[in-house]
Amino acid sequence: MSEAPVAERPTILVVDDEEDLRDIMRRMLERRGSYATQATGEPDEAISIARDHPGKIDVLITDLTLPGASGGELARTVRNLRPGIGVVFVSGLPKDHAVAKGEITEDDILVKKPFTADALLAAVKEALDRKDES
Repeated sequence: MSEAPVAERPTILVVDDEEDLRDIMRRMLERRGSYATQATGEPDEAISIARDHPGKIDVLITDLTLPGASGGELARTVRNLRPGIGVVFVSGLPKDHAVAKGEITEDDILVKKPFTADALLAAVKEALDRKDES
């Protein structure tokens, strides 16, 4: 009898300039969600990871406010490098304010800070589900 293939864990790229929050998100994803993660606080490094990482990157989680770039700009660049990647934004702004400022669209997924592990994991699952539908 042959064994069923082991499913590869989805990979999440976490980008937040707050080191503590970035580490907390990484741990939430790895422990509670069983995801593989790549994490950075620098938009340029995130772009390098998106460009050079040899495997799949399933979801980008990015803060809306980053040093030298907005999360929206970063998401556009990463989506060009990795078509079909899911995106989750995190921000202290309520979603309606972020939409009104033109930082995200109404269709984008946003998790408002502070958030729970359940809220973050639900947003990642939604991003993965949307990705599978397209």
